[in-house]
Amino acid sequence: MAWQPQEAPIRELAGYLKDSLGSDRAAQLRATQMLQQASQQSPDINNYLCYILVHAEPPPDMDTTQYHLVRCSAAMLMKNNISLIPNSLSPQTLTYIKSELLAGLKDSNQGIRSFTGNVITELLRKGGIMAWSDVLAQLMTMVEGKDASGNDIPLPMQEGAMSALKKVCQDSKKALERDAQQPLTFMIPKFLQFTHHPSAAVQADSLEIINIFLPLRSQAVLAHIDILVESLFRLGNNPHAPLRREVCRALVHLVDIRPDKIAPIMSSVVDYLVAQQNDPDADLALDAAEFWLTVGEHDQLRIHLGPFLPKIVPVLLKSMIYSEEEIFRLGGEGDDADEEDKEEDIKPTFAKSRQRLPNGESVEVVGTEKARNGDGELSDGEIDEYDSELEDLYGMEDPEDRWNLRKCSAAALDVLATVFHQPVLEVILPYLKENLRHPEWPYREAAVLALGAVADGCLDGVALHLPELVPYLISLLNDEEPLVRQITCWTLGRYSRWAATDPDPSNPDPQHLQKYFEPTMEGILLKMLDGNKRVQEAAASAFANLEEQSKGVLEPYIKVIIQQFVTAMRQYKDRNMFILYDCVQTLAEHVSEALAQDELVAILMPALIERWKKVKDDSRELFPLLECLSYVSTALGQKFQPFAAPIFHRCISIIHQNLEKQLAFNNNPQLDEPEKDFLVTSLDLLSALIQALDSQSSQLVATARPGFFQLLTHCMADTNNDVRQSSYALLGDCAIYVFPQLRPFLPNVMELLIQQLDIEHLSEVDEDNSFSVINNACWSCGEIALQQASGMLPYVERLYISLLNIIQSSKVPASVTENAAVALGRLGLGSCDELAPHLESFAYPFLDALAKVAETDEKDTALKGFCMVVGRNPEAMESCLIPFFRAIARYKEPSVELESLFRQVRIPVKPEGDGEALTIEIDCGRLSQLYCRL
Repeated sequence: MAWQPQEAPIRELAGYLKDSLGSDRAAQLRATQMLQQASQQSPDINNYLCYILVHAEPPPDMDTTQYHLVRCSAAMLMKNNISLIPNSLSPQTLTYIKSELLAGLKDSNQGIRSFTGNVITELLRKGGIMAWSDVLAQLMTMVEGKDASGNDIPLPMQEGAMSALKKVCQDSKKALERDAQQPLTFMIPKFLQFTHHPSAAVQADSLEIINIFLPLRSQAVLAHIDILVESLFRLGNNPHAPLRREVCRALVHLVDIRPDKIAPIMSSVVDYLVAQQNDPDADLALDAAEFWLTVGEHDQLRIHLGPFLPKIVPVLLKSMIYSEEEIFRLGGEGDDADEEDKEEDIKPTFAKSRQRLPNGESVEVVGTEKARNGDGELSDGEIDEYDSELEDLYGMEDPEDRWNLRKCSAAALDVLATVFHQPVLEVILPYLKENLRHPEWPYREAAVLALGAVADGCLDGVALHLPELVPYLISLLNDEEPLVRQITCWTLGRYSRWAATDPDPSNPDPQHLQKYFEPTMEGILLKMLDGNKRVQEAAASAFANLEEQSKGVLEPYIKVIIQQFVTAMRQYKDRNMFILYDCVQTLAEHVSEALAQDELVAILMPALIERWKKVKDDSRELFPLLECLSYVSTALGQKFQPFAAPIFHRCISIIHQNLEKQLAFNNNPQLDEPEKDFLVTSLDLLSALIQALDSQSSQLVATARPGFFQLLTHCMADTNNDVRQSSYALLGDCAIYVFPQLRPFLPNVMELLIQQLDIEHLSEVDEDNSFSVINNACWSCGEIALQQASGMLPYVERLYISLLNIIQSSKVPASVTENAAVALGRLGLGSCDELAPHLESFAYPFLDALAKVAETDEKDTALKGFCMVVGRNPEAMESCLIPFFRAIARYKEPSVELESLFRQVRIPVKPEGDGEALTIEIDCGRLSQLYCRL
């Protein structure tokens, strides 16, 4: 018998839902508790919530307005129950919901139709498409104007069904793409048909769904690409702005997916998108502007934009002027540097992982766990509209930080200038002359932005005007409008390389630095202490750019720079401290040991330590601070020793706390899971400290409590890629600098390392993220092999198998292959007899992988080990002579030991027939002549 609701529970539940939304705190708390209890314990709760959602008649004691909010609340609670409570849907409940829920799409209220679509989407996301296999067909029938009984339904309800379809496709796009039943082969043609629907809203939703699957290169879409292009032309001039937005988005997608469809019609597309970018609808204009940015970065298509620059560039310049709304919101801001930051004003900060190169140097990479997934798209089930709604409602995101038409247009101008150079400059020069000194600040500001945007692409042409422009820009640093000061900092940073480098080396100007670099540097430094926080932030960011562009030129000014940094450190509020740390670490990176002067250390380090003591262990400010200290410790080297111990032991404590919290979470998922970034940044700083202090760090390692290597092995076994990546980097540094302390722990360490090197069981989803971890594992393996030598015997066979798989695989990135080859070669230093029987199998891929590695100690020692293996089994090299000779010939400066090994090589070569075997001896000089051009 079908489930039937009872009147009393309906009234009681509706009452609790009403009270949960009311202003009476006591009633609200009691109602919330009762709803939570019912959701956990009542088997019929979702049936009743569904009933309330789809039935518009209120209980006798409730008016229509109150009941509408109750119905919306019922939908949200039902969605959350489906999402968060296991087994919340019994077969009987699911049958009832499926029989009733679509009625919500027929409601006269658009909000109820929307909430119903949300519940349908969550139901399919949680249970899979097959949980309600016929719902897609039912929804499409409703869009066509018929219900399940064949009766006509009104247009608004058709739009409700289409909106629900869109939400399902957004949330389950990959599931639909991968479904064995291939539902998209039926759905996509239907959506293309719906672009003829009498409702513009249905047309827009249909095209939006096409745009969901187009970037996935879905075959169901590509098979109908000509029909899609025809639809874009037909719909392009529809007065409904959301529909034109989807047309613009589709054109942007086609640039990457089918550029051959865009190139022949480029003239028409340019005219259309210029018109759309001039539309007063800012969202539509932004979608149109994305096209120039995308095409400008497309190798084949971008050249087609050349003839249309006089049309495109002016609309970009126009779009870079603040709108009236933005001027009202942002313009005329006063001094606020003394005001404390609100918590929501501080941008989320993530740790940066480091990947080791074959020479042992580290480079920063985007944290692999921060990306939603490999393609940058949301995973199925992730809907970012929720976050956006919260930001809009509570102001959690600064509007100026969002991607908008102004920023997109500036980025597009930057790209076009990089592609076309002088032709772009010729279009913007009249604009700059007219607006750089404009009496109204929005025009002045936009002109400065345009000048900065073309800095990379048009520098040769702009350089002729910079002797006049730079002093003027410096004067604008004192403009009354903070937004002008802000953008001027950015633009001066973009031209800082010109200021730091004599533009005419053949006729050098001895006064160039004094006339341009010093005033630029001083101007930006002064603005770092501007009374407006935004200007401070822009100046700090610009100065970090100046540091990168000018590098060694900064050395005579380090003291002045550090003094300003220290003053800023004491004045800045929390938000701008993050970018200030970047300034400090960039300075340390580019002036290196020049920073390690006693006078400079005495100025900088007390301020950093003061901040270090102030920041709490659970503060996200730790991430940039730990990273900054990593660079500073590397630059100071032994001069960092007086500050090292408390920092080292605090990192140990942070790691220990995080691991304990993770263990507690594993045992009780109701607790908050700890943030792994605290582990990553602490591990990276430990690496930097051990490098900086060299063997003197051994005492710190020895006195760590809990034990240093016990914590490290826990981190090496962590499930998070970023943690393991940093762990293996630290392991390699320990092998280099504190190997005596590491040696007793090698049995456990090597078991974990060997497991990490196994690439045969990588999942496709995790493959790209794991390679950075494997890269560092290979590097640390090579460092351990160099130190342990013959002690690697227990691990050689398993390491050989894993390293060979890596260097033979075509899917492995080059840096990983190179590090694996170095590790394999170094194994030969102590285990040449064990590797000799395998030489014929690994010689060619080893030499091929090592060919592009620069001449470093790592390559030198790897080739030493390889030559020792060759010495044990020279016959195996007969089929690999040319690559081997080429490697020897191209090695310009081998160490004495390596050159000696080269000369000791004897390769027996058996001639055809019955002749006696020949023995080839190595003459390095002769080989260089014969093979250096191979």
